[in-house]
Amino acid sequence: MTLVSGWGRFPVVDTEMLRPRAFASVADAIVSGTVARGNGRAYGDAAIGTVTTLTMTGFDRIRWFDPATGRIRLEAGVLLSDLIETFGPRGFLPFVLPGTRFVSVGGAIAADVHGKNHHCEGGFGRYVDSILLRTGEGELIEASREQNSDAFFATIGGMGLTGVILEATLRLRKVETGWIRERVISASDLDAAMRALDAGDAATYSVAWIDCAARGKDLGRSLIYLGEHAGKDELPAGAAAFPAGKHPGLGVPIDLPSMTLNRFSIRVFNELYYRMGARRAGGSHVVSLYPYFFPLDSIADWNRIYGKRGFLQHQCVIPENGARDVVGEILGRVARRGDASFLAVLKKLGEGEGILSFPLPGYTLALDFPVRGDILNFLDEIDRLVVAAGGRLYLAKDARQSRETLEAGYPALPRFNAIRKALDPAGNIRSKLSQRLFDEV
Repeated sequence: MTLVSGWGRFPVVDTEMLRPRAFASVADAIVSGTVARGNGRAYGDAAIGTVTTLTMTGFDRIRWFDPATGRIRLEAGVLLSDLIETFGPRGFLPFVLPGTRFVSVGGAIAADVHGKNHHCEGGFGRYVDSILLRTGEGELIEASREQNSDAFFATIGGMGLTGVILEATLRLRKVETGWIRERVISASDLDAAMRALDAGDAATYSVAWIDCAARGKDLGRSLIYLGEHAGKDELPAGAAAFPAGKHPGLGVPIDLPSMTLNRFSIRVFNELYYRMGARRAGGSHVVSLYPYFFPLDSIADWNRIYGKRGFLQHQCVIPENGARDVVGEILGRVARRGDASFLAVLKKLGEGEGILSFPLPGYTLALDFPVRGDILNFLDEIDRLVVAAGGRLYLAKDARQSRETLEAGYPALPRFNAIRKALDPAGNIRSKLSQRLFDEV
């Protein structure tokens, strides 16, 4: 048995780690209490089996690619970073780029990851044409919108609970360059930030960084980043059409002391970050896709900043009607606590693709908290605000929500459970997350 955690490093639990080498051996490795794991970037306990965990990163081959259509068939362990670095110079990128490029294709499907373009282009699952799935019974099925459609839509956003994703066929986006034309908007408070996001609905990419330490009249002050793919004629002189991918540089070699993130340090960081960003507001700039989409990927092991006890990310989505009041209340409570994330994000979302996909039309707010003190009770209070507003929490980021919160936020849960039961009558596919939230006690 091995002690394993998600990216948030909480909780840390026992599981037996297995690394199958062939698709046939995946069926043999499935026992009661198995789940697949990609690159371990789910924040909580979603990719940890109750008994065994199948590490899928060894399945990293590309089967075929059609440059005429941008369609690609590949194994589930291929990382988005592999796709970007291999096909970006050829003029193709994934349609959806989440906050890290170090996520596997299988994980991106299971979480139906979203990026800065969900408000207008949807999530990762929208660009999946078919999935090769090994069910809990050991059956091998090809699922698509036309064939085994229940299994297809349950697998997109299903957190790996319908079976082990082995391969997928995706569609890639044709691009001229690997650069983004970025426009920065400085918003003095939450109302101005939400107005800027609404006004940016026509932009392909939009996201707001929020100063969580700001209070009073400055509550919710933000930097909004709008973006479009840049053409070759927009690049700086001498710039290559596709920038070189940089591996994480200076990292965090040790678990930092818990006192590192305190009310003073967070306030100072947020003040400096806001002032530096505000200087760039007004005009447009051409920036590499790497800092635009993946700002934290440049810091290796950045999750160690929160100390050895780890951290919790709370990501909720609030329906558009009434979102201003709820988001403002959450930010107000966070500011009064003083231990919020140095990187808080507000975005707009559209409709989800899968039965359990997280997005719904509205605003999503993502906040990080170190695991200490009464944080679990505090987040329970935030959950109640979210549920009362008709919202829900993102399962790929969750490590502690209650069954009641899940059931209130995901009305399609009974349909998902029925499909899961049909695919896996014996209940072999089970994760620590499903044990906590889905499975019969």
